[in-house]
Amino acid sequence: MGLKFRRQVPLGPFIADFYCASRRLILEADGAHHDPARDTTRDAHLAALGYRILRVTNHDIRTNLPGVLTRIAKEATR
Repeated sequence: MGLKFRRQVPLGPFIADFYCASRRLILEADGAHHDPARDTTRDAHLAALGYRILRVTNHDIRTNLPGVLTRIAKEATR
């Protein structure tokens, strides 16, 4: 799809795991150390600024990469 993602991008007071500027799409790869309450607050703040956030688990990335790529493609074309 020609999408370009950058790693570890500062966006306001936060750092996005991966960011596609052309789609204003943030991809967060969540491991075992994520705090769901903090993530909800962070996502709401970034969404209010016009970013879209897609969260995937590290487990899904390792075990179902084609499915993760399909989710990214669907989100990027919304």
